[in-house]
Amino acid sequence: LPGPPFTHQQTPRKMVYYGQTSCEQDTERYLDVVKYVFSCYKKEVPLVINTMGWVKGEGLLLLIDIIRLLSPSHIVQMDVCDWKAMPPLTPEHVHFSAGLHTKGKQQSKCKQLGVGSTESWKYSEGEDISAPQHKLLYVHPEFPRAGMAGEARVHSGILRDMSILGYLGHLQSPDIGAVLPLHSLVPYQVPFNAVALRVIHTDVAPSNIMYAVNASWVGLCCIPEEVRCQTDGPVLLTQTPVCDCLGFGIVRGVDMEKKLYHILTPVPPENLRLVNCLLLGNIAIPNCVLVGQQGIEGEIPYVTSDYNYSI
Repeated sequence: LPGPPFTHQQTPRKMVYYGQTSCEQDTERYLDVVKYVFSCYKKEVPLVINTMGWVKGEGLLLLIDIIRLLSPSHIVQMDVCDWKAMPPLTPEHVHFSAGLHTKGKQQSKCKQLGVGSTESWKYSEGEDISAPQHKLLYVHPEFPRAGMAGEARVHSGILRDMSILGYLGHLQSPDIGAVLPLHSLVPYQVPFNAVALRVIHTDVAPSNIMYAVNASWVGLCCIPEEVRCQTDGPVLLTQTPVCDCLGFGIVRGVDMEKKLYHILTPVPPENLRLVNCLLLGNIAIPNCVLVGQQGIEGEIPYVTSDYNYSI
């Protein structure tokens, strides 16, 4: 917990590549991902769930869905100074409020008395009384502008880039010395027909799919179905799977003649044998990776200052 994430990266026990920095476009898949990851939790140790900062409008409704889904024992809610739009997430509030994809219990069937005392609920005969029983710990910050969004979006983008750079650092030799540019590292060669391919965040015509994949950040995933292809590929999925992600890589090049993806990744070979799916999301390789490669003569691929903003 102390320190920025890029300084102490660890391999997760269970990971899904969602492929976007916000879940607004596909909240149903977001909940499916949460369910899938949470199913791995065996309750052998306490679990701390760090929720996201989207708590207005549909974000608050989604948070109620997640609380219902995960049934936490405690909720720590930090109030925002000078902003009273978010109600205290008491057991009663979560029980009766409709979420984004789940319905709340009807208040008309029972009589709700004091806030905070679940014993005071009077249920009509035969009603489901499986109400949430979490303890709410409500924190009131004393200093001004506490919890305000401000520059959070900019900071999160910088931290995301730092995390990607920290991850790519595993490609370098542990010996202290010159950092090797990515184009001097030997990539893995992956046949088109060995892995399925899916662009998560947008529709791409099959004829343009290789343009999208080249020089992109991809999740190296494992789908339960065997990838079968009668031709040389590529194998394109029609839906985005909710599946294990074993790590990440950069598609450094696409060899159309030999039908090969060239992929740089620090994922160990014993895990790479399980990878049969590449997921491409809306996460970009940091600009400095493309611009700061040493020893390149001429134009840098995918980088231009002569940009037409009318396109």
